[in-house]
Amino acid sequence: MQTLREFTRKTKRGNILKIVREHYLRDDIGCGSDLCKYCFQNEVYQLTSKHEIASSLFKFPHYLVLDTNVVLDQIDVLEEDVLHNVIVLTTVLNEVKHKSSSIYKRFNEIIHDRTRNFYVFVNEHHKDTYADRDPGETANDRNDRAIRMATKWYDTHLETSQSSKEFEQSGMANTRVVLLTDDAGNRAKAEAEGILVASASEYVKSLEDFPLLLDKLSHKTFDNEKQALPQYPAHLSMKQVLEGLRLKKLLQGAFQASRENYLEGSVNVETYEKGILIQGRECLNRAVDGDLVAVELLPESEWSAPSEIVLEEKNVYADDVPSEERAEEEKDMLKQVQQAAAAASAERTPTGRIVGIVRRKWRQYCGILQPSLIENTNRHIFVPADRKIPRIRIETRQAAKLQNQRIIVTIDTWPRNSRYPQGHFVRSLGPLGDMATENEVILLEHDVPHCKFSEEVLSFLPKLPWSITAEDYAKRVDLRELDICSVDPPGCTDIDDALHCRELPNGNFEVGVHIADVSHFIRPGNALDKEAAARGTTVYLVGKRIDMVPELLSSNLCSLVGGVERFAFSCVWEVDKEANVIDKRFHKSVIKSKRAMTYEEAQVLIDDATQQSEIAKSLRHLNRLAKILKKRRMDNGALVLASPEIRFQVDSETHEPLEVEAKQMRETNSMVEEFMLLANITVAEHIAAEFTECAVLRRHPKPPPTNFDPLVKAARYQGFQVDTETGLVLSHSLDKCVKEDNPYFNTMIRILTTRCMMQAVYFISGSLQKEEFFHYGLAAPIYTHFTSPIRRYSDIMVHRLLAASIGADSTYAQLLERKSNEELCHNLNYRHKMAQYAARASVGLNTHLFFRGKEEDEEGYVLFVRKNALQVLIPKYGLEGTLYLKTDKDGKDGVERTKSEVIFTFNEEDHTQRCGNVVFHSFDPVSVRLSLDSSNVQHEKLVFRLVKPYIKGFSVETSTDADIPPTKKTKKDTKKKN
Repeated sequence: MQTLREFTRKTKRGNILKIVREHYLRDDIGCGSDLCKYCFQNEVYQLTSKHEIASSLFKFPHYLVLDTNVVLDQIDVLEEDVLHNVIVLTTVLNEVKHKSSSIYKRFNEIIHDRTRNFYVFVNEHHKDTYADRDPGETANDRNDRAIRMATKWYDTHLETSQSSKEFEQSGMANTRVVLLTDDAGNRAKAEAEGILVASASEYVKSLEDFPLLLDKLSHKTFDNEKQALPQYPAHLSMKQVLEGLRLKKLLQGAFQASRENYLEGSVNVETYEKGILIQGRECLNRAVDGDLVAVELLPESEWSAPSEIVLEEKNVYADDVPSEERAEEEKDMLKQVQQAAAAASAERTPTGRIVGIVRRKWRQYCGILQPSLIENTNRHIFVPADRKIPRIRIETRQAAKLQNQRIIVTIDTWPRNSRYPQGHFVRSLGPLGDMATENEVILLEHDVPHCKFSEEVLSFLPKLPWSITAEDYAKRVDLRELDICSVDPPGCTDIDDALHCRELPNGNFEVGVHIADVSHFIRPGNALDKEAAARGTTVYLVGKRIDMVPELLSSNLCSLVGGVERFAFSCVWEVDKEANVIDKRFHKSVIKSKRAMTYEEAQVLIDDATQQSEIAKSLRHLNRLAKILKKRRMDNGALVLASPEIRFQVDSETHEPLEVEAKQMRETNSMVEEFMLLANITVAEHIAAEFTECAVLRRHPKPPPTNFDPLVKAARYQGFQVDTETGLVLSHSLDKCVKEDNPYFNTMIRILTTRCMMQAVYFISGSLQKEEFFHYGLAAPIYTHFTSPIRRYSDIMVHRLLAASIGADSTYAQLLERKSNEELCHNLNYRHKMAQYAARASVGLNTHLFFRGKEEDEEGYVLFVRKNALQVLIPKYGLEGTLYLKTDKDGKDGVERTKSEVIFTFNEEDHTQRCGNVVFHSFDPVSVRLSLDSSNVQHEKLVFRLVKPYIKGFSVETSTDADIPPTKKTKKDTKKKN
């Protein structure tokens, strides 16, 4: 049966376009129920009488139909293995897909779980359930009517099926169909039409066998709260916001909450380089970190300056009205900030207030329950692990069980009469402090996809046993006889690059970089490809790896292990003895790595002159050429930067850190890096020439001059002049920053330089001008990522472009779509940033575990001088920490003091701290005592206390035994304790 669907669409020019589409209806779509005698069922029954749910509201067998709002709001309830025999209408499924891709994905996983008995009924193509849109009817009203029609049809259809004498004689009660909706209008119409209906909350409360399911209910408001006094200004309506943005009375941007001050944040707006400052609870107006908000700029006379005050919210409970103490605290904070701004008017920044929310970016949050002062209450305060997130009010009946547990909570709403947002409990992660639990928190808080790969994803993997066929050999260049080897960190199993170098008859060298051909196994558009694109990158935690692709590929079929034939994508150059590229070529190949080595093993082979194997010769040639390439890059203005990096030795059973040390860099590290850089630049030039509009590239913007201020000032007071005009002069300046009495000084200068840099990002060539392609850190006019497709999806995209350009693979529509590739790049930039943050958090966690129960005195250097602290670097461990100089609030006279009344004076001009005759500059040597402060169970921190130089009343008092240096004695004492 054919019908016509008509709808209108407004074009970019403002014209109204009428669209007519054919819509086919059928009479052979099955209902999916084992009670039905009429429908043709082409698969196993999904709606069965095996899973009957006991409900005090509906005391008879029943199926459920879900309204769209129930799926969107109550997905955490639906994910519990409680509800069965659920009819999912395609009308609802399409609405969910349109409104929330993340919930759609979660809902789809439930539907595909055959044990849950969720049946998708194609009501939009069934002749008895299709609802045409009436004139003047909104799309939402039409969808609501379609849902009611389908529910009514199901109820009548099943009644007819159960009206036979055989069924009556069986003594079974009739199965009915119940609509769950939280839409008051839809519910009223359903009741008027004789449909059984209930809200999600009513239905869940009626399930007497599952009382804890109530904890997972999404709450739009808590009981007895509607009459509470407003604590925040009302948000503008979306219509008002859009009008304000159009008239440029309002500005739009992403809100970033302060980690140090819960009453401060900023909104990133394109037209303001440093964003718009937001201060005070009312001006923050219920914005949560990440939300897209509308901001009203305050008059310039009311602009303020960012606060340097660290202000944490004290233990408070779900009071409806803020206490006088809290109100006074907020006023006091704002007064101090305004006084600071008045004293330094040049530092005033554009300040505003949030007047509306454009789009919420709420997610699930990890944290702990705060112990309640009220006995036998279900209402509790949840404290997120992320300091930028406000506390959340939840209702739970298992508070006693959840104490000292890490739990997950999500926000449902934030009414203006509630001090905190309101949410609900999702699940418990495990005991606080447990290694597995804390790793899970890191992954969740940094939005790292880490669930197991689905069956659908795994179905696109090659079937084992897998082997290279004669057809494969015919399509590829055979390089199995070459002396190819790989050089990687110890324990590396996802080996995605290998190299070779051999001398040619003309005296030149053939150098090859061979990269795992992951794109051969991951075809565009399938579930495996979509999952890899969503993950974006492999995430490395201490002792744990979250793969971008399944292990069969990452550690087996794609990994270029020694002695095994593998598919590769090869970039091969002919270079002369001065490393000048004479010729280049790309081809898909078959290789057989002769050896997989660690950096240390390769270095030993290079340094041992008695080793004359082909692999040893190849490595020596590569190492010599790499030094020439590196010098050439440096001469062009490339920067050699540094960052403190830690390597942990982890217990194989407990996964706890046994030893920690700074990572060692060898010549072989640099050797591999140089040829990977050369391959990336060579490929970037090629794909940008072939695909001028859609090449995937990577750029590193030049930092604004103000970014370098801390570096320039710190170097100046050490007697060095750092010029930041260009990358080349900066590089030369850094080379000159050398102190004979402090071999670590140059490394610290480079670490400080790294902090001044901008983030490197992926982009599409057609979106920027060629001069903006520049990679500042590498001094390369053009750059991309080609060399790590096992762990970066960007490299898979580049492989596909390169393969298409040389005829090794076919093109496809999305490969050349600029817009879709730009969206992919945005996701990759986000995923890479989160992966970096997660890795740092993992290092922090393991550092805390290593120092638990220990105290050690170590030599370090002042990296930064802050207003109330010194940032100290410990070279032995490659870690940083903060040595706080001011531990009490300002005195009445405004002077900041430590608890011992030792006074430190901060000089803003030369960035120094003075206490008596002791002056601290950046890069000064210090001795500090390291210990772990576990007083805050959720936020343990490594404490730095000064040992040397000695300041009476502030430094740690050491033993009077002068023959035993504090460092050695502390370590000996620690060993005795252990």
